[in-house]
Amino acid sequence: MNGKTESLEQALGHRFTRPGLLGLALTHSSAARDGPSNQRLEFLGDRVLGLVVAETLYERFPDEEEGALAPRLAALVRRDALARVALDIGLGGHVVMAQGEEEAGGRDNPGILADTCEAVIAALYLDGGMEPAERFIRRHWLALMEEDSAPPKDSKTELQEWAQGRGRGLALPAYTETGREGPAHAPVFSVQVSLEGIDPAAATGPSKRAAEQAAAAALLERIKGDK
Repeated sequence: MNGKTESLEQALGHRFTRPGLLGLALTHSSAARDGPSNQRLEFLGDRVLGLVVAETLYERFPDEEEGALAPRLAALVRRDALARVALDIGLGGHVVMAQGEEEAGGRDNPGILADTCEAVIAALYLDGGMEPAERFIRRHWLALMEEDSAPPKDSKTELQEWAQGRGRGLALPAYTETGREGPAHAPVFSVQVSLEGIDPAAATGPSKRAAEQAAAAALLERIKGDK
């Protein structure tokens, strides 16, 4: 490992026994060409992040029901939160990307920063198990949780207000259950949300309501990202 990567390990609070995992987590698709990029790690990191944040919220707000915890979770795993953490640890300077991507401002691109942060979380998990991943997540996400004493606005309500505010009052968001898997005591619901003139977004959750909230949050993130 070079000195630059060692400084990142210090920021992550973990010394990698398999440094190739960290290298892969830092490899943007623009630099991968025909080789592997960090996209598969992003997928895993998103799930690890969601589990740790959900458990932390469960502990931190013992008097809140699912209706309040769900929007908190959705806000904390969105791109904005991930990008903020990535900026805090200086992650942008470590991302391996194509020259064209860098010249286009890739090192400050919230989407790239968020995706790389998810990939790094997955690398922590695969290299050292849940402990280093959880330690990193709790250290940085607890501060984000403390910023708002009240739960953020419900994602479904926010999406509906966005649509109404743009003259879409006759075409409110429509939610469709697209699947249900798992045992009866622990089902996983899949939901798609559609809004006229915008590509639909999909998400899963332990209840239909939670899946709808997650789908609304995903569509809101895309809308804000397209601005």
